[in-house]
Amino acid sequence: MDVTAIGEILIDLTQTGVNEAGVPQFSANPGGAPANVAVAAARLGAKTAFLGKVGSDAFGAYLRRVLADNGVDSRGLRSGDLFTSMAIVSVDETGERSFRFVRGADRELPPEGVDEDEVLGSKILHFGSVSLTAGLSRNATIFAARTAHRRGGLVSYDPNYRAALWKSQEEASEWMTIPLPLVDILKASEEELPLLTGVSDLEEGTRILEERGVSLIMITLGSEGCFCRWRGESWRQPGVPVKVADTNGAGDTFLGAVLSRLCLRGEAPLEGLTRAELEDILTFANRAAALTCSRSGAIPAMPRLSDICPTT
Repeated sequence: MDVTAIGEILIDLTQTGVNEAGVPQFSANPGGAPANVAVAAARLGAKTAFLGKVGSDAFGAYLRRVLADNGVDSRGLRSGDLFTSMAIVSVDETGERSFRFVRGADRELPPEGVDEDEVLGSKILHFGSVSLTAGLSRNATIFAARTAHRRGGLVSYDPNYRAALWKSQEEASEWMTIPLPLVDILKASEEELPLLTGVSDLEEGTRILEERGVSLIMITLGSEGCFCRWRGESWRQPGVPVKVADTNGAGDTFLGAVLSRLCLRGEAPLEGLTRAELEDILTFANRAAALTCSRSGAIPAMPRLSDICPTT
């Protein structure tokens, strides 16, 4: 296996409008950042798997089918008595969106529900910070990351901050930084960098992360591309201009693209990686993210390898 992702998979209930009576209408879309990364990497040619938990309900069955349809190994997706988790996205009269989470099964993946062989059999173990918020899944996620790290596998981390899931910003910062000693590859947004380092300056913040042991650091900058630090060097990798339809899932596509390209380098994806190679990988990832932004939806908008490399 190239990439195994662990964490939340859920339903994004997104408001699409109102009916004639003024009642809000919603669309049930597949979501969850780690699941998105697994799908993005699979669509771009990587062999991926997902570890998580859904409810024994129609939404859970649908999400399992989405993974299978996109080539993601879902044998590690457990089912339980709690309902499948949801993120509810509402839109007010001005077009502003608000998010509310209804947490269920995704919080309750126990450590014993993690297949160690699947973790150890992957080149890269990926996780995000949503599964660190509370519940058994916090322990399962840390267990998986420690297992991969201890056996020499690479660990990828996206500290995707969702304020509504934490009691305070201080609590979020504390838990988001706890896994850093286990992490080799990190993708964060500009807004998340201060939560990890206490500073917002890209140069200084990424230097602090490198000092803490993170090898490859990528800070996404929206349409401007990304800021990267690798082996003491730092630079900006330009983005790809695109007419934006929807930015949902762009960051997950970017990271999935990076991981998929790294895995092509063999069993030790970071070993001997040069800046020139990495610049090519980041350019590929920026193109993939731009394509996602040009379409509506997250998983439905994610490109396949033939969209980026037509002759492949």
